[in-house]
Amino acid sequence: MLDGLSFIIGETALLLGRGLLTVMPFLPDSLATRPEQLMIIIGFAGQGLFAMRFIIQWLKSEGEGRSVIPLAFWYFSIGGGLVLFLYALWRKDPVIICGQGLGLFIYLRNLYLIYRERRQA
Repeated sequence: MLDGLSFIIGETALLLGRGLLTVMPFLPDSLATRPEQLMIIIGFAGQGLFAMRFIIQWLKSEGEGRSVIPLAFWYFSIGGGLVLFLYALWRKDPVIICGQGLGLFIYLRNLYLIYRERRQA
């Protein structure tokens, strides 16, 4: 199963690479033939999204003078976690797959609880 998902993600990366070359022909041609180049970029983008959640949380807490977890924290958690989960599937890395899969469940659950509380208020 992981082989099939990894293949689909790799082929999607190649398709995306070809699309990027069409729009930006100055990029290296290897983006259309080597999925690992684009997937490394995607992996770093996921890490960037994931790191932003801490920066947002820190700035919000500093502004209020107390520890606060803003709603954007959960959205960046989901965005970064999802990108890293797809990257882990492509790499066939069971450790990251399990870690990000559980994390995604927790982030989505927290958003559900937040919105449920707001509806009840």
